[in-house]
Amino acid sequence: MRPTDHLRSLAGDDWIAATTHPFCTELADGTLPLDKMRWYLAQDYQFVGNFVRLLASAIAHAPTLADSVPAAQFLALVTGPENTYFLRSFEALGMDEAAQNAPPAPPTEGFNALMAEAAASGRYELMLAVLVVAEWVYLSWATPVNPPKEELPFYFAEWITLHAGEGFEGVVEYLRGQLDITWDSLSDTARSEVETMFLRAAKLERAFWDASYAA
Repeated sequence: MRPTDHLRSLAGDDWIAATTHPFCTELADGTLPLDKMRWYLAQDYQFVGNFVRLLASAIAHAPTLADSVPAAQFLALVTGPENTYFLRSFEALGMDEAAQNAPPAPPTEGFNALMAEAAASGRYELMLAVLVVAEWVYLSWATPVNPPKEELPFYFAEWITLHAGEGFEGVVEYLRGQLDITWDSLSDTARSEVETMFLRAAKLERAFWDASYAA
């Protein structure tokens, strides 16, 4: 079993809930109430800054240039097309400045704090643990509903296509591969710390979906 499969198995119900959530199902069906989508986008956009810093930290701590290049390419996607998606969606959904800058919900604060903690740790394996959860969860829910229904508005459809398909599969496989390789060199104590970080991230992903659906 790959180390990342082992970590996913440890996440158990949190992983299942985060990757099969009613929020995602209704988004893919086009039945998600727009107020829920507005709340979700405003909260999710608050992750971008800390995610960029975490990914940049991982790039800086990658063992070799070859190990860092895929992450650098992914960073360009996050700061380019994904960032633009948010801005276009805010406009299309009629979200003014106040709506775009809503106070962070507890899961939003929690995941931002976790990303900041991982970035500040200086430990590549802890950075990867959070990145793997963040991206693998999205690949897992988006893949079964890709390609999206033709009639979906772009703020539903593009959120699916940004997180599915060959390109994004490659991102997740790269992140998993980096963590798998790094795992082999870790002490038992370090592995336990990676497990803890992975489980914290999975629990926060589930909590974020729950909060978004309840909004």
